[in-house]
Amino acid sequence: MDNDQLWQAVLGEIEVNVSRANFTTWFKNTFIGSYEGNTIVICVPNIFTKAWLEKKYDQEILLALRNITKEKEINLIYKIETRKSGPVLAGRETTRETNQEGAPVRRAETPVISFKNSNVNKFGLNNKYVFNNFIVGKNNELAHAACQAVAANPGQTYNPLVLHGGVGLGKTHLLQAVGNELAKVTDRILYVTSEKFCNDYINEVQSGRAKFLKEKYRNVDLLLIDDIQFLGGKDGTQEEFFHTFNELHQNNKQIVATCDRPLKAIPALEKRLLSRLEWGMVANITLPDYETRIAILQNKCQEKNYLLNDKILSYIATNAETNVRELEGVLTKLITYFEFNNLAPSLDETKRILIDNFSSFQESSLSSKSIIDAVSKFYSVTNKDLVSKSRKKELVKPRQVVMYLLRSEIEMSFPNIGQELGGRDHSTAMHACKKILQEIKNKERMAQEINSIKQLIKNYGG
Repeated sequence: MDNDQLWQAVLGEIEVNVSRANFTTWFKNTFIGSYEGNTIVICVPNIFTKAWLEKKYDQEILLALRNITKEKEINLIYKIETRKSGPVLAGRETTRETNQEGAPVRRAETPVISFKNSNVNKFGLNNKYVFNNFIVGKNNELAHAACQAVAANPGQTYNPLVLHGGVGLGKTHLLQAVGNELAKVTDRILYVTSEKFCNDYINEVQSGRAKFLKEKYRNVDLLLIDDIQFLGGKDGTQEEFFHTFNELHQNNKQIVATCDRPLKAIPALEKRLLSRLEWGMVANITLPDYETRIAILQNKCQEKNYLLNDKILSYIATNAETNVRELEGVLTKLITYFEFNNLAPSLDETKRILIDNFSSFQESSLSSKSIIDAVSKFYSVTNKDLVSKSRKKELVKPRQVVMYLLRSEIEMSFPNIGQELGGRDHSTAMHACKKILQEIKNKERMAQEINSIKQLIKNYGG
C-alpha cells in the first residue's frame, strides 16, 4: 500500500464519523507527503486547514492510521503543501516542484482512482456499508426489511424505495448496502447525491451534451440517489430527474433514494415527481431507542476490538441520543483517549472526557433560537420571515410549528411565545399549539415532521 492508498483508507474511516460538509471542508486536497519510520507528514492546502486538523481531527486521524498500519507509535506532522491537480487518489507518479517560499509542491497527472485496499469501491460505495453490520431496532426495522427485499428482487418489489429520516440515522448505510449487495450480480450501478445529479445536469446542458447525461443515468440497473430534498425548487433538474425516473421505472430498473424529511415536506417539489416517488415504498427511520443504541455501541466496540464495560456503554447511550453518528463519534473519541494515554477505561474518566460533548448539548440545544433555526432550515424559510408580520400561506404552518415547539420543548408561556414571534397576541400562540397538537394526533406526516425538526434541534442546537 503506497501513501496515497493509505490516505484513502484513512479518509474512508474518518468519513463515517463526520458530516459530509465537514469532511469536504477540511479533508479536501489533503494527502500524505511522506511516511518514514513512524513519522507521517500530512500535507494540507492552507494554514486554516492545518490548524483545524491539529485541533479537531488529530486523534481521529491517528486512530485511523493505527487501525490500518497496525503501528501503535505514530508521530504526525502537518505541513502546508499543495497539488496543482488536487490529491492523487492512487498510484500515479508525481514530480516535485517548489513554491515561492521554496517549499516543495506536489504535482500530478490527471488522478486515476484505484480502489485496492480502499474502503470505497468502483461504484463510489463504502465497502463497510453492508447489511451484516447494520444494527436493526424498532426505529429502522421496516426500512431494513424493505432494503433487503429490494436487494433480493430489484425492480420488482418497492420500486422506488425512499428512505427518510434525520441526519446520521443510517439512511446512507442502508442505501449503500443495497448497492453493495447488488454489486455481486451487476456492474451497472450508479450512486450519486442529488447535488451531483444537479451539477451534472447543469454542466451537460451548458456544454450541449445532454445525451451523455441520459446515457449515464438511464443505462443502469440500479440508481442510488442521496438527499433528494435538494431537488426542491430546481425546476430544470426536477424535469430531467422526472424523465430519468420514468425511463428506469418502465424498464424495471431499481431506484432507491434518501431524504431528510417526509416527501410532502420538501419545498417546491413538483406534484408529478412527488407522485412518482410515492409509487413504491416510503420508509421512515426514527431515532434509535436506548436498547438499539447499546447494541450499536457493542457492535462498534467489536469492530474496533476494544472492550468497554456495561456501565460506560450505558452512560454513553443515555446521553448520546441524537443519532448513530454521534454515538460513533463519542465512542471513537473515548477509545482514542484511553489508547493514546495507555489508560484502563473507567466510568469516572469517561464522564470527565465526555463532559464537553454532553453538557454543551444540554446547554445549547433547547433554546428559542435553536428551535427557530431548526424550523427555518426544515421548511426552507428565513428566521426573519417567521417573526415578520407577513401572512403568506407558506409561512403559516412553519410559524405555528415554532409556537408549538416553544411551548412543548421549553415550556415558554403563551404571551412570551407571541412576543418571540413578532409581537403576536397570546391567543394566536394558543390556537397554533392546539392546531399542531391535533394534527400530530391525526396525521402521521405531521408527527414525522415534528420528530425530524426535533432532531435538527439536537443536531444543530445553539
